[in-house]
Amino acid sequence: QAQLVESGGGLVQAGGSLRLSCAASGTSLRINSMGWYRQAPGKLRELVAVIASGASTNYAASVKGRFTISRDNAKNTVYLQMNSLKPEDTAVYFCNLRAVSAAGARYDYWGQGTSVTVSS
Repeated sequence: QAQLVESGGGLVQAGGSLRLSCAASGTSLRINSMGWYRQAPGKLRELVAVIASGASTNYAASVKGRFTISRDNAKNTVYLQMNSLKPEDTAVYFCNLRAVSAAGARYDYWGQGTSVTVSS
């Protein structure tokens, strides 16, 4: 059972920056990917960015060029650097970890969420 601890959310003015961190612990599974999703009030949770074990990345079109995802494999930690923030980036951001066991079973873990508010 993996535990994900997120940090770095907060209140920032439009155009500002924030850096989110998510540290994973408690798992010996092979981690396939780590990423960030977000959910704004009244909306569905959506993918923001994901980084695979091979370091390939994928971004939502709305954040491409402004957000950068990175990963420290030694620390099992994923980061999301968010620049040029916009009010529409306001949401609760959730860390996600996808892993697989030696037997091939797949696991999907979520953090508790960290709130990001961008004021105009």
